[in-house]
Amino acid sequence: MYLDKGGEDHEINIASAICFLRGKAFEALENRVQARKWYKAAIKADPLCYEALECLIDNHMLTCEEETSLLSSIQFDPQDGWLSSFYSCLIKKYDKENIVEANFGELEKERCNSNTSDLSFIHTLKTNTDLLACKAEYYHQCGEYQKCFELTSFLLEKDTFHLKSTLVHLAAAMELGNSNELYLMACNLVKDYPQKALSWFAVGCYYYCIKKYDQSRRYFSKATNVDGNFPPAWIGYGNAYSAQDEGDQAMSIYRTAARLFPGCHLPTLYIGMEYMRTHSFKLAEQFLVQAKTTCPSDPLVYNELGVVAYQMKDYNKALWWFQKTLAQIPSPLGEMWEPTVVNLAHVYRKLKMYNEAISYYEKALALSTRSVSTYAGLAYAYHLQDNFTAAITYYHKALWLKPDDQFCTEMLSLALADECHHRTEFR
Repeated sequence: MYLDKGGEDHEINIASAICFLRGKAFEALENRVQARKWYKAAIKADPLCYEALECLIDNHMLTCEEETSLLSSIQFDPQDGWLSSFYSCLIKKYDKENIVEANFGELEKERCNSNTSDLSFIHTLKTNTDLLACKAEYYHQCGEYQKCFELTSFLLEKDTFHLKSTLVHLAAAMELGNSNELYLMACNLVKDYPQKALSWFAVGCYYYCIKKYDQSRRYFSKATNVDGNFPPAWIGYGNAYSAQDEGDQAMSIYRTAARLFPGCHLPTLYIGMEYMRTHSFKLAEQFLVQAKTTCPSDPLVYNELGVVAYQMKDYNKALWWFQKTLAQIPSPLGEMWEPTVVNLAHVYRKLKMYNEAISYYEKALALSTRSVSTYAGLAYAYHLQDNFTAAITYYHKALWLKPDDQFCTEMLSLALADECHHRTEFR
């Protein structure tokens, strides 16, 4: 597929087309090294060979650095400056907010500065479904799932058959726990596209959402059998095993995914998380660092490295990682990142920096008011400062959410005794 330059006649670049077909042939033979080589050759020979870039990105054949390097090596015609911004939006979804917004802003600016003869094309670009789908992916990466879901809903009303929007829509619905939407999407996809991996992946997502992991595993497996080059199915397959504490099977699938998709950092990230679950913290750290090397701008990787450092009682290192995590996240923070803020507060408490700890516990409560660990941590921080009245208040709030919490029950008794003793001393 070649991009159409606003209705202009564009002669297909034969060299680029041949390179692209070679890439497809090597990919069908599962020779991904050669496939990557020829896809890169195709896009370099003709920047309008969009499908070659799409294959590289969707199949995670390149790391973030390699994607950036490829983009900088493409020779765009002077009139195709918008195309560079468009491709930047496709590949840089983990970049900081100001960088990504600047890329979208460049496209907006291109529309404003275009001459009259290009207005029909520019109007098309303004509502381009691929560009809006890219924006939806960016919202998903930022944890703005509701925003992502609303945008993909609009896109699917506009173009029911836009499968990239469908994939992002499923991911957002999963995060929001919208099982009804997943059920309807799965039914429609299986009816319309029974031969596509995406359809069976949607069924797997529905069962995963309602916590029927055996069924979800079966359909994720079917999706990988239909199309072995569909990364989300492999990740879902591994996660379904992990959800049932079947770590060995999950690790095997994550390793397969890491081999198939060298540019995707998620398999190594999940391998690290599995090692963390079994308290193999050194191995977990190795794989998380590898994930960071593949994708150096995903805040979730930094958060997990902070958790590993915390578990290893290296609190200064944990502090650094959690601060780095928050620095990577667009503001304002979404509820998804509340655990990171709580983790940072825990670290400050461990370092006996109680005022800073209290400040971050309060920030976490602004994101979510139903976290027992946040109330318990805040109460304990006040308790350690001998502010027994505040400690008792927050222990009560934690117990209101979880009446059988053993830690809060015991610490509330101690706080009441300490306050009583304190009052007796000052009579």
